[in-house]
Amino acid sequence: MLNKLKKLDWGILGILLLFMIISSVVLHSATINDPRYASSDTKQIIFYGLGFFVAIAASLFDYRIVLKSWHVLYGIGVSLLILVYFFGAKINGARGWFKITESLTFQPAEIVKIILVIGIAYLMGRRQGDKLTLMRDLLPIGAFAALPFMLVMIQPDLGNAIIYLVIVLGMLWIGNVKYTHVLIGLGTVVAGIVLFVSLFTMFNNEIKEFMKDQDLTHWYERINTFINPDEASSDAKHQSLNAKIAIGSGGLSGDGYLNGDMKNGGFVPYPYSDSIFVVIGEEFGFQGAAILLLLYFLLIYRMIIVAFKCYDMKASFIVIGIVSMYVFQVFQNIGMMIGLMPITGITLPFISYGGTSLLLNMLSIGLVLSIKSHQEVYELAD
Repeated sequence: MLNKLKKLDWGILGILLLFMIISSVVLHSATINDPRYASSDTKQIIFYGLGFFVAIAASLFDYRIVLKSWHVLYGIGVSLLILVYFFGAKINGARGWFKITESLTFQPAEIVKIILVIGIAYLMGRRQGDKLTLMRDLLPIGAFAALPFMLVMIQPDLGNAIIYLVIVLGMLWIGNVKYTHVLIGLGTVVAGIVLFVSLFTMFNNEIKEFMKDQDLTHWYERINTFINPDEASSDAKHQSLNAKIAIGSGGLSGDGYLNGDMKNGGFVPYPYSDSIFVVIGEEFGFQGAAILLLLYFLLIYRMIIVAFKCYDMKASFIVIGIVSMYVFQVFQNIGMMIGLMPITGITLPFISYGGTSLLLNMLSIGLVLSIKSHQEVYELAD
């Protein structure tokens, strides 16, 4: 055990420690005037403490055992998604949480992200670097990801569903897919987006009424605000507009800690969760935002180095899947706050408040650390 601890990537753990400090400090500012979340910063530190324990414990566990159990994990993940649809709590229009206590919830869609990464890594690793074929590889991987994707979509949880797609695409791109398949895939995606936007614009009123009948008006408003910003209601543009105003007002160095105004009075909803980047941009300005992005870059860089040094191709695929997940989540969360991306419920990794997402993010990091620690063992075994 001591030997494995010495092999841990302490640079990654150091970056996570900085994330903990930033998260708790910003959460204190974001919730200082909201008694409902007044202790969020303290709870976040507790979650981080548990998260570090989970990450280090996972790093001591041989990742190859997890890989061999991918089908069991997949069955558990799918079962949880089915159960949560029928028995889960409905929050913000989506039935995707198990309510353990009044303040403690568990979201199965989060852990399924890790399960997808593990399963796809196993399926792709069987090819040992050879070109992925349509029938043997791409179709089975597509079917493997399609079931949880559909189960999450019907909750509906658009944010996590998109992350599932990004994980699949990111891993396939590194998995030596044929260029012809890439072109076909890109063409299909572009055609699908064009068709969706065209149909959404053409049948806007009908879609609006349907979504209203299904109690999904907030999803319609989010999509409509991005596709038709000039025609969207003022309430729908509220979050996006005020977020850009707040970040812009921060300027180069920000308005100062605890001096941000837009998080107060509901000008920007969910400043402790989805919109936490707004608090950073307003109070710490471009400099604070740049430091945060630099830390994300360093974290991704360290993980990519781990992937490059892997002797086990399946392990490399796991790391790339986790990297794809984090890169997209950071891009999507910040992008939606500055108007580049549509607004979804995707949080900012390691910074936004949330016990389930933080613990599962730390578990993902623990898996990466396990891969790094066990590579020498793998080489000797070969």
